[in-house]
Amino acid sequence: MALSSNDSPSLPLPAKRGFLQGLIAAAMAAVAAPAAAALPGASGFQPPRRPGMAGKRFGMLVDMRKCIGCQACTVSCSVENQPPIGQFRTTVLQYEVDQPGETLPAMVSLPRLCNHCDEPPCVPVCPVQATFQRSDGIVLVDNERCVGCGYCVQACPYDARFINHETQTADKCTFCEHRLEAGLLPACVESCVGGARVIGDLNDADSEINHRIAAHKDEIKVLKPGMKTKPHVFYIGLPDEFVNGVDGQATVRLVAEHL
Repeated sequence: MALSSNDSPSLPLPAKRGFLQGLIAAAMAAVAAPAAAALPGASGFQPPRRPGMAGKRFGMLVDMRKCIGCQACTVSCSVENQPPIGQFRTTVLQYEVDQPGETLPAMVSLPRLCNHCDEPPCVPVCPVQATFQRSDGIVLVDNERCVGCGYCVQACPYDARFINHETQTADKCTFCEHRLEAGLLPACVESCVGGARVIGDLNDADSEINHRIAAHKDEIKVLKPGMKTKPHVFYIGLPDEFVNGVDGQATVRLVAEHL
């Protein structure tokens, strides 16, 4: 005697099962492909840039010789952009560096923020294209599209992204693009008491940032150049140990651990 629908749970038809499996496989492939293309050495996969400030390419120069670790940049950024308490778009991390022949380590203040790379690995891994780059180089997040999956957070080699506890979407430094568009400086640059941060248009030969880079061309360094992201946050006075030896968001971290 045949079983009624009450005697046995209904099972999906083979055609439906195959269709659902196909959808899942397609979704996984769509996510995996951008992630693979964003690995160091991959090229040609960056999505088209969206409109920005015409003809400009913004970059930031940080002179570590002038940074006193006062955290004025961190505070002003938080006041300007209102991230949740305990989360920061920019900060100054304190590192201990052992000195040969010295009993006490040297304390180094290292400003950290999004590097607004020319080849940002955070952009192609976003499954909903919420993370994007503008023609002026600024990398932004469309919070209306972001689903908080965290792929971009994991892809960033600079630990510059986080999932905002309040919005549950990706958050990061934006170079205060809303201030730049109004002719103002980013909050962190304006508040820096030592003048350690300079932002400007790298396409303008007469910009202050280009003059400083030219004056210190043999001293300019970036973080993790081997990742081939072409970061556009440049440093003067960055010790060699830091070029490939920093990670994480810890307040104090021994650089010697990464040498």
